[in-house]
Amino acid sequence: MKLSQFKFRLPEERIAMYPCEFGPDEERPYYHRDDCRLMVIHAKSGVIEHHESFRDILNFFDEKDVFVFNDTKVFPARLYGNKEKTGAKIEVFLLRELNADLRLWDVLVDPARKIRIGNKLYFGEDDSMVAEVIDNTTSRGRTLRFLYDGPHDEFKHALYSLGEAPLPKEIINRPSEPEDMEDFQTVFAKNEGAVTAPASGLHFSPQLLKMMEIKGIDQAFVTLHCGLGCFRSIDVEDLTKHKTDSEEMHVTQEACDIINTAKQNGHRVVAVGTTVQRVFETAVSADNKLKPYEGWTSKFIFPPYDFHISDAMVANFYSPMSTMLMLTASFGGYDLVMKAYKEAMRYNETDPSRRYRFGPYGDAMLIIND
Repeated sequence: MKLSQFKFRLPEERIAMYPCEFGPDEERPYYHRDDCRLMVIHAKSGVIEHHESFRDILNFFDEKDVFVFNDTKVFPARLYGNKEKTGAKIEVFLLRELNADLRLWDVLVDPARKIRIGNKLYFGEDDSMVAEVIDNTTSRGRTLRFLYDGPHDEFKHALYSLGEAPLPKEIINRPSEPEDMEDFQTVFAKNEGAVTAPASGLHFSPQLLKMMEIKGIDQAFVTLHCGLGCFRSIDVEDLTKHKTDSEEMHVTQEACDIINTAKQNGHRVVAVGTTVQRVFETAVSADNKLKPYEGWTSKFIFPPYDFHISDAMVANFYSPMSTMLMLTASFGGYDLVMKAYKEAMRYNETDPSRRYRFGPYGDAMLIIND
């Protein structure tokens, strides 16, 4: 398929800048994660349904069905510092820690042209955190060594206290706010390492998870540390030539047992988000069972593609020409998913309060493939 086949016009006002807002309280908008709108797509019949509440997802699943979540945890990856001597403002985006003992980090810097090997960067109001550039990795990539004398836990706490929630600027075009560090995090986040949230998991509240438990719906957790690759623009028309960034992932034996047993007994497995789908398709065995995995994946899924584990998936409404949209179209069928997107754009067009909202803080889609 071609990149241009995933192009559509997305007005900025249709992108959710904040989570669902349903009335003011004393300090900030009050919202429930599961109060977003839900579109349901039945892939085989082609039927598209509209639901006012994400909680209606419970009506489509039975006891012993399994929802699989990505339990990665977002850390405050975006920092602002200044360059030695000139005082120029520099944005530093933390990607991953390379060496805990040496305080080495893989980062992106902006503007990159001003940052060279040997430069020192200062962070904090009192410039108390200092880092030295020791290597160039890509055009924007650098390796930083933080000059901090103290225990590693103390260093991480000091570093993270200077950071903010890494909202994807390509989509959420506003400054980060303190509340975002909680809002841009799933309630089941556990394993630190993500620089963006697995957004489809943001719709699940503690109350909804409890309701699922009461109904007898099972849960399993895998880990994929979401990187910035899903937000990078694709610069080739022929999708077979696109290469995605590698991301670290982990699948435990416990998760495999839960998922494989459900499949064996005829119950449905629901992938919550595109990251979970990529985990499945990376760690699937030749006999279509999930196997334990520790490593990295650069799996890029676009139509046509045969999925091996999931019977349904939860997705968000994604940006045009994004890898997440391509995977969603692979699972639900290109024609049907693109039709659903057109319908979402037209739905309640005259009532802004009831329109579908796009992006990580937007509304949800459920695709049922049976």
